[in-house]
Amino acid sequence: MTDRYRTDVTTVPNSSAHAKVNDLEMYYEIHGTEYENRRPLVLLHGGVLTVDLTFGTVLPALSGGRYVIAPELQGHGRTADTDRPMTVPDLASDVVALLDELGVEQADFIGFSLGGLTALEIAVRHPERVGRLVLAATQYAQDGYHDDVRTLDYGSPRLPSQADFQEMADAYAAVAPHPEHFQDFLAKTSAAAHAPLPWTADDLRALTAPTLLIIGDTDFVRVEHAAEMQRLIPGARLAALPGTTHMALMRRTSLLLPLLDEFLN
Repeated sequence: MTDRYRTDVTTVPNSSAHAKVNDLEMYYEIHGTEYENRRPLVLLHGGVLTVDLTFGTVLPALSGGRYVIAPELQGHGRTADTDRPMTVPDLASDVVALLDELGVEQADFIGFSLGGLTALEIAVRHPERVGRLVLAATQYAQDGYHDDVRTLDYGSPRLPSQADFQEMADAYAAVAPHPEHFQDFLAKTSAAAHAPLPWTADDLRALTAPTLLIIGDTDFVRVEHAAEMQRLIPGARLAALPGTTHMALMRRTSLLLPLLDEFLN
């Protein structure tokens, strides 16, 4: 019998390209097959990560029966940075512009961490563009983070390990147009992720897309904050994965893939 959740396959895009959006040459990958009556799925990676580092273990299953668009955000991976400040509204505007370029009127979204903030901004400002919304390790206000995350206490098990940072640095060095800029890029991304967020509780109450919230029980985001988001967003679902840190969340395939499969299909 075939395992529908196999992840032991190489993640190779059907195609990849750069698109001119706003003031970026945005890199994006296409995976899977386009279906006439099925929305594309947009994957938005985490801060300082790439498409593969965030979604590599789940992409084979996610693209097995649908059309997947996976961009790399400003300064990340193969998308060169610019002098423009990195802000969540600008990241969201870039993704919407990419979808315009590709002729995609509406898509489902999975956003992780900084990608989740970007997806939430799209859902708030452009609700007509979002079918279903998965927000992984995503808060709507900065007090949604645990104190040790907000103070960058690197002794905390919630924060990325030295091995995690090395993996990020190696990936950046391998694909970034200007690999020598890693430390500057790291600081810029951290500032964007910790900047004040532009939403209110009323913004969440007004969301129209069916929404699934996913966090780890040892994540950046407090469980209580995720539960508040669930109460605010009409009909939202919440899953807290046990024994799961922030960096491990998108790799918990045995727990994650059945949740995504049931929600997206």
